[in-house]
Amino acid sequence: MTKATLLLPDRDWADDPTDTQIEHLRRLYPTEPEVDRTLTRKMKRRALGPYRRMDLDEFVRCVESFLSTRVDGPFRVSDARWFTGGVSKIQMGFTLHRKESDTWTSERMVVRMDPAEGSNATSRLREFELVDAVRDTIPVPRPYFIDVDGEFFPEPALIYSYVSGITKPSATITGKISGLGTNFGVDAREPLAEQFLSYLAALHTFDLSAATFTSLAQPRVGTDDAARWLLNQARRTWEEDRATDLPLMDVAEQWMRHHLPVLDHVGIVHGDYRSGNFLYDESTLEITAWLDWERGHLGDRHRDLAWTTQSTFGHFDELDRYLVCGLIPEGDFYRRYEQATGLPVDPDKITFYKILNAYQIVSSTLASAHRVAKLGKSHQDVVLCRVKGMAAVAADELNTLLSEVL
Repeated sequence: MTKATLLLPDRDWADDPTDTQIEHLRRLYPTEPEVDRTLTRKMKRRALGPYRRMDLDEFVRCVESFLSTRVDGPFRVSDARWFTGGVSKIQMGFTLHRKESDTWTSERMVVRMDPAEGSNATSRLREFELVDAVRDTIPVPRPYFIDVDGEFFPEPALIYSYVSGITKPSATITGKISGLGTNFGVDAREPLAEQFLSYLAALHTFDLSAATFTSLAQPRVGTDDAARWLLNQARRTWEEDRATDLPLMDVAEQWMRHHLPVLDHVGIVHGDYRSGNFLYDESTLEITAWLDWERGHLGDRHRDLAWTTQSTFGHFDELDRYLVCGLIPEGDFYRRYEQATGLPVDPDKITFYKILNAYQIVSSTLASAHRVAKLGKSHQDVVLCRVKGMAAVAADELNTLLSEVL
């Protein structure tokens, strides 16, 4: 069968894909094994029906049932409450009390679980493994437990420690959406920028021999593995979720196929390294935790650099200088990054990954947000409909970037 006879012209095949259609896309757009497993699972479960909202007591029972297989000795769960925010994950906080050596201890924790389907199909296992690997290198929540296949929860879930902190100044009137245009204020910028750069450098120069990953494939230096895997993941997602054609996406894909950058160094890539994804203490200006590791992988540092320097995450300061993530002028950001890592910043690779990032955002907003909301697969279907409205802005950005290289 050809691609056309399998997938076109009726895009509604994606509401209930056949095994043949799923396998066709797997062969057409090969990527790393855990990403393939996650995307395949998404498509095979797509026709199982819409998301069913669990009440808090029901979710607590899932936690208790799960912990009964992981915690030795007596324990109890209290103070359960939903956490707001986030488009792609369901989160609940609770306190775990457990008895150890005749003494009861208490610790606040967070459950992080997929909805039936989210705007980003990602792996809780690789998120768990990444956070566990870097917890002695940069501040992150401590990961405790994981339900890899959703045996005890409706979907795969992980449990890690609760970390206090804020994502933006309590008195700010800018950046109402966390991480978008946040103004941290003159006094906070440099202390936060120093840590922001230091932790990014630590990730990109992390000693991979010190960690064991079962869910992250390592691309080969001297090849285009890293870029090709990400492009195939984005294109496969576009084909799985889109409701319409968009020639711009075909043009962008073909340009990227012919300009895949060669990897010169393998590092841990956070995937969403920006303001809004770190917590800090407002009184000490210390970063207390890096969150949202769902897009994390092993790959090219330029993927993070291109993402972090997106214009939507920053703003112009009092001297009309653009600040990366509201923290540091872009030129200073690259210069200090090179000093901290000893690794060069390649402008051509930045350009490639900016185009790939824009491509991914179009796929997420125009395709995935549409499909998930249409099928009622998420707790955030109303938000996803709003997100879909951002597709035109993302497509315009992609068009602008392409016009500069074509």
